[in-house]
This record gives sequence, C-alpha cells and structure tokens, in this order.
Amino acid sequence: MKPIGPLMREHRLIERMISLLKAEIDQINTSGKVNTGFLMVAIDFIRTYADRTHHGKEEDILFRDLARKSLSPEHAGIMHELLEEHATARKIVARLANARDSYIKGASQSHKDIVNCLQELVVLYPPHIEKEDKHFFYPCLEYLSKQEQDAMLHEFWEFDKKLIHEKYQRTVEDIEQRKIS
Repeated sequence: MKPIGPLMREHRLIERMISLLKAEIDQINTSGKVNTGFLMVAIDFIRTYADRTHHGKEEDILFRDLARKSLSPEHAGIMHELLEEHATARKIVARLANARDSYIKGASQSHKDIVNCLQELVVLYPPHIEKEDKHFFYPCLEYLSKQEQDAMLHEFWEFDKKLIHEKYQRTVEDIEQRKIS
C-alpha cells in the first residue's frame, strides 16, 4: 500500500461529514433552529479526525518528508497552499465553536455566524480534497523511494495508535482546568 492510500480513505469520511454539514445548513435555514448537539459532534470530528488525525499525518509526516526534497516550484506551491488551507480550517472551526457557545447563551447574531462558518467549511473542503487527491499526492510519490514510502506508511500507523490516548488525556485535562478555574 502507498502512504497516500490511508490519506485518501480519510478524505472519503471527511467528505461524508461535509455532506452532513450541508444538510445542517439546510435544516437551520428551514427551521431557524441550530442543533447544538450536532455541532458539538461536528466540531469534535473536524478537530480530532480531519485536523489532528488527517492533517496531522500530512503536516507532521508527509509534508515534513517532502520539505526535505527538492520539490518543483509547482509542488512546493501546492504544499504551501495546502498548509494555508489547513490553518484556515482551524480558524473557521474555532469561530464555529465560539458561535455555538454564544448561541447556547442566547446571542442572536450567533445563528448567522454558525451558518457562515458551516458554509465556509462546505466551500473549503471539497476543492482542498480534490487538490490533494488529484494534483498533489500522486506526483509527490515520485520524490520518495519505495523504502521512504514504506517507512512513512509505518509512521502513519504509529501516529494513529497514539491519537486516542492524546485525545482523552486532553479531555481529562480540559475538565480538570474547568474545575480548578
């Protein structure tokens, strides 16, 4: 298996969540009500799965190794764009989480902010995924030897094994901080 295989499989699940975000936008626009439980799950999914798990493997492993190579200007430019898009997604999700919290507290503007953030995610992710799948992943394999690809795939598996512990350690620490503060 090539190291891009797991990344592309993760894209399929992220695309399914993006479809659910689209449906949530329609539901909010129809009913005028926000499903804060859904938003909590969606925010956790994007932060933990799309960003920490998926983007983590891209940034901490694939992009790290590619940065050591002499990439063509085109591929170096695409990698830079992808990093910027990851940072943009993080900012949107932070705004979405804040808007959700404000909505729960009764802030009237937060309804629009939630829809705007969801719309931004729905617009950002599909072309981002297409850029990776069709214009970056396959060409970048050419920069990596078979041994480097195999080592990268192994590092991906190790990365994934550590995430569940990281997530729940952070959960406990967050709860402890709220009790202490």
